[in-house]
Amino acid sequence: MGSLLHYAVIFLVVAIIAAIFGFGGVAGTAMGGAKMLFWAAIILFVVSAIVGLVRRGRA
Repeated sequence: MGSLLHYAVIFLVVAIIAAIFGFGGVAGTAMGGAKMLFWAAIILFVVSAIVGLVRRGRA
């Protein structure tokens, strides 16, 4: 999951740099990718936390 957040930050930086230089299409696409990766990381974190709590409760 750490690599998802890593790529989300990279996409965010690319979007900011593209926006500064006036590449709106590239900035929008990179921002969309950053959002998607961020939310995927959050969802995977929540699922793994719930699974961990369920396993801990059984033991």
